[in-house]
Amino acid sequence: MAAENEAEEEDSITNEEEDTETNESSDTSTENVDDVTAIVEASILQETLTAIGALVDECKIHLDEEGLVIRAVDAANVGMVDLRVSPDAFEAYNPTGSVIGVNLERLSDIAGMAESDGTIAMELNEEIGKLNIKTDGLTYNLALIDPDSIREEPDVPDLDLPAEVVIEVNDLDRGITAADMVSDHISLSVSEENETFHIAAEGDTDDVDLNLERDDLIDLQEGEANSLYSLEYLKDMVNSMPSDAAVTLDLGEEFPVKLHFDFAEGAGNVTYMLAPRIQSD
Repeated sequence: MAAENEAEEEDSITNEEEDTETNESSDTSTENVDDVTAIVEASILQETLTAIGALVDECKIHLDEEGLVIRAVDAANVGMVDLRVSPDAFEAYNPTGSVIGVNLERLSDIAGMAESDGTIAMELNEEIGKLNIKTDGLTYNLALIDPDSIREEPDVPDLDLPAEVVIEVNDLDRGITAADMVSDHISLSVSEENETFHIAAEGDTDDVDLNLERDDLIDLQEGEANSLYSLEYLKDMVNSMPSDAAVTLDLGEEFPVKLHFDFAEGAGNVTYMLAPRIQSD
């Protein structure tokens, strides 16, 4: 990670239009599930797309034996996401070994038309480059994007960060909301001596500090950590998390923060990384 210049630009995490067709169908699944790429609860697909959409507008999706895998980095190389949904999360899943490119806004709009307790069936037709999606009597043929035209997937940095905080997402959101009142940057720090986690922000006239002790947290593995981050990125990441999630933050001194959480009853996992803003003296 390169240090930020005096203008406080974020460090880097890592070095179209499509035709659509719609028609009605009588069921969300096909007669032969062997022909279906995946059948999944609508809420799980919606959570998946929300998590990825916090950083990018389009992405590559790997459909392999490990399940659905997505890694993406935003255009500014400031934030990245690594998402995995295991086959256990699906009602039916036939891995194709394919890598497809999707427009997240279009796919999210389709998923949003399903009842949250309903199901969505998807069948990949690689020959014509479309994903056939069925839900609640609706069939939508989504034109896919050439994966080679999408930004290259990032390598996930292997960081050994000294501090780990496990916190309820509502508590993290409370600190972010308070910080947003005074600044567009936020400081996350851990005091090894005092066994506390701080969420702080300093503005031109006001400042805020949320001090959480060990008993206020789900868990704390203390080690000295203090870094400054873009509040806008962090807000988008936290807003994408389920409201009942427990989120783990790995922190260091002027290092990226890693935020990871589970969804779909543990069958899905998301890891975000956010580069720090490093101020020159």
